[in-house]
Amino acid sequence: MSKRQSAKYKLDRRMGENIWGRPKSPVNKREYGPGQHGQRRKSKLSDFGVQLRAKQKLKGYYGEIREKQFRKIYDEAARLKGDTSEKLIGLLESRLDAIVYRAKFVATVFAARQFVNHGHVRVNGQKVNIPSYRCKPGDVIEVRERSKQIAVVLEATDLAERDVPDYIDADHNKMTATFTRVPAFSEVPYPVTMEPNLVVEFYSRQ
Repeated sequence: MSKRQSAKYKLDRRMGENIWGRPKSPVNKREYGPGQHGQRRKSKLSDFGVQLRAKQKLKGYYGEIREKQFRKIYDEAARLKGDTSEKLIGLLESRLDAIVYRAKFVATVFAARQFVNHGHVRVNGQKVNIPSYRCKPGDVIEVRERSKQIAVVLEATDLAERDVPDYIDADHNKMTATFTRVPAFSEVPYPVTMEPNLVVEFYSRQ
């Protein structure tokens, strides 16, 4: 098992939820946590524990973003006018790797990060290999010509488990996607309940 798969499945087991809605998630069969003590009755979490869990789940959903980077995204959201939790989700969904994943160019957010890293993606005609690159409304993201026939790309576009959200206009014949707008939290198709308000509370108390 690859490190990426291991990290993905470990997060599902730790949270006891199918974070990405994948049919092969281990929690589809075993809802308890990993390890020899995974089936023990879980104690009630404190307020801090609930907030920490919400942060870990949201951070993990976007490919286990490093804490320093995730905190930086939160700090930027906190500086913007408006609801901090909404701004946080908007910034996360504006990431290039998130858009590549949402457009169904690849099957997982982990694969999206690797896909961008390996130079398979262009933004407005220019190669961008930084997964955290911030896209703006109107930006056109495309798979470079010689990467369009890669097996993982062809398989991902046929995935029935998720749809392309309304804020991304994807053309799978041309392998292009336009980021039409920064979404509201309610528009993001999370397979499980996300609570960005608890993430804001977690960082606010520090």
